[in-house]
Amino acid sequence: MSPSRTLPTYLQSELASHNTEKSCWVTIGTRVFDVTDFVESHPGGGELVLEYGGKDVTKILKDEDSHTHSEAAYEILEDGFIGFVATQKVLDAAVKSTHPDEIDPLPPTLDGVNESEQNGAAGDAPIYQATGMSSAEDLSKETDLASDYKTHKFLDLNKPLLVQVWFGGFSKDFYLAQVHRPRHYKGGESAPLFGNFLEPLSKTPWWVIPTVWGPAVAYGTFISREGCGSGIVHAAYWLLGLCLWTLVEYVLHRFLFHLDKFLPDNRVALTLHFLLHGIHHYLPMDKLRLVMPPTMFLALATPFYRLAHYIFYWNWSVAVAVFSGGIFGYICYDLTHYFLHHRNLPSYWRGLKKWHLQHHFMDYENGFGVTSRFWDNIFGTQLMPPSIKTL
Repeated sequence: MSPSRTLPTYLQSELASHNTEKSCWVTIGTRVFDVTDFVESHPGGGELVLEYGGKDVTKILKDEDSHTHSEAAYEILEDGFIGFVATQKVLDAAVKSTHPDEIDPLPPTLDGVNESEQNGAAGDAPIYQATGMSSAEDLSKETDLASDYKTHKFLDLNKPLLVQVWFGGFSKDFYLAQVHRPRHYKGGESAPLFGNFLEPLSKTPWWVIPTVWGPAVAYGTFISREGCGSGIVHAAYWLLGLCLWTLVEYVLHRFLFHLDKFLPDNRVALTLHFLLHGIHHYLPMDKLRLVMPPTMFLALATPFYRLAHYIFYWNWSVAVAVFSGGIFGYICYDLTHYFLHHRNLPSYWRGLKKWHLQHHFMDYENGFGVTSRFWDNIFGTQLMPPSIKTL
């Protein structure tokens, strides 16, 4: 039985109208794919998918400047395969035919098949042993919850996660091996963490960060200005705090969030690790557990506030100016982190996005900078290009 007997054929004009969040279709050659469910969870942000709604995506899938897509991207598309597009040649043939209902859509060209093979459709894309993944698209490939739990015997994503970590009896090595193999929960929704009234406290929309901390930065900047003498001196200390944040960001990410090798092998340490950063590597595309909840950041920021006053002991205003610049850096960090996971970005940030997502799917032991690669270059924790990374 030919494909056209089981799947419908669509006019090009009909395809063009499917370019919204409620209905988004794309084509590769003559094949039509419904990618509506993938709009929200696309690693580059839904806007990028909608930009190609109703259009052919053959070229963008192989565009190296944007990101050469892997086998996983094609697998995701196959899940949404819904029919064929009626090309002009097909329509002309149907008009001339005495049996137009028997006219099949034209198959993909040989060039199109070769393009698919070159971009990983042949199934030879690398799999990184530490993460079980080969590309950024894998981060958004739906996890079969039942199969995953049956295979790995780690966490059942249908049930509250925290209690499973606490009572799971996992060894540190097993826990770390599993928590760094990313899963994707139901289109990027939030898997249950507490499973009770505490659940909302574990979720933080990205806009909460500038809403809560933006006014605090403005106030700290304002009250510290007078005690710093001139405006230039004040600005210099504030910018010093902003620059220092990039180092703090690197140190926290490398030596606190990824304290993996030095974790005690007990359930208290593993549960704290899971809450602090493990859950982000386990479910990296969860939009509501990507930025830091205000209460957690307040706990982390308090020692740094005291440290600023200890270092700049001679002038309270200078310490506040430096700290305010640092908190502004944190706001930039958390927003950048969110948008790297969920938005299409200008050229500079596209490079950061590629870098950071490689940290998730390729090598979580390197690439700790989020807003900048500077300190990774200084301390030798650069990510190796995927083509030469040991699998």
